[in-house]
Order: sequence, then structure tokens, then C-alpha cells
Amino acid sequence: MSLESEIEKIVENCGARLYDIELLTERGRNIYRVTITHPEGVDLDMCADISNMISPLLDVQPPIKGEYSLEVSSPGIERKLKKPKHFQSSIGEEIRLALNDSTEYEGVLAEADESGFCIETGSQRHCFGYDEIAWAKTFYRW
Repeated sequence: MSLESEIEKIVENCGARLYDIELLTERGRNIYRVTITHPEGVDLDMCADISNMISPLLDVQPPIKGEYSLEVSSPGIERKLKKPKHFQSSIGEEIRLALNDSTEYEGVLAEADESGFCIETGSQRHCFGYDEIAWAKTFYRW
């Protein structure tokens, strides 16, 4: 079983869903970020509980060599959309995206499947394959 699968199992046993796992560097520190969602929201206690359950697993199966920090958090109201399941769970929400050619769009995510997604911008509908986008995220109109 892969490390991601084992983490997903731990998260699901706590009643949450695994949204994403990222390995990144911020201010010279390696961070192993596990992002979770829950239908009723994610609070600090849930993040701490899941972090405490994942930590022993990472002691046995470190995600990288060397030092890193484990972070467990919510993706927030404005979250990155990287995988088909991210798009599928965000249908009906407003998103912003940029294509690989730097063209940007803003609209409501109308549909998504394993091969691509469609957004509605006013009266127009635009459909894209996941390989066409440079980045995408949900956004909240304040």
C-alpha cells in the first residue's frame, strides 16, 4: 500500500476526506502538507488528531530524506483544483483558471469528469481538458 493510500485510510477513519498531499519548501523549510475536508468543516482539533495519527506512520515511512514539518489543514474557501476529483467536488462554485497559453477565465464550474471540465461565463460555456490548464482554483466573491 502506498504512503498516500495509508494516509487516506487514516483520514477517512477520522470521518474526513483526503483532499491533497503536497511536498513544498517555504522559507527554506520542507513541508509535507496533508489537506483534508469534512462536510461540517475542519477545525484545529481535527487537524491535530489526524496529525498525531499520521506522524508515527511518517516516522516509519518518511516522505523525504532529511528534515521536514508535517502540516494537516483545510484547503480553505479558495482552494487549488489539481485533480479531477477536486473539480468534481466543486461543481456549482466559482473558479478562476489560466490556460497553458496564459489566457484566463472566471466562471461557474458547470460539470467535470475524468477527462475535463466546463465552466459557464455569463451566457457562454467553455470546456477544457485538464492538460490545457496551468492552474485553477475556487474563489469567493467578497
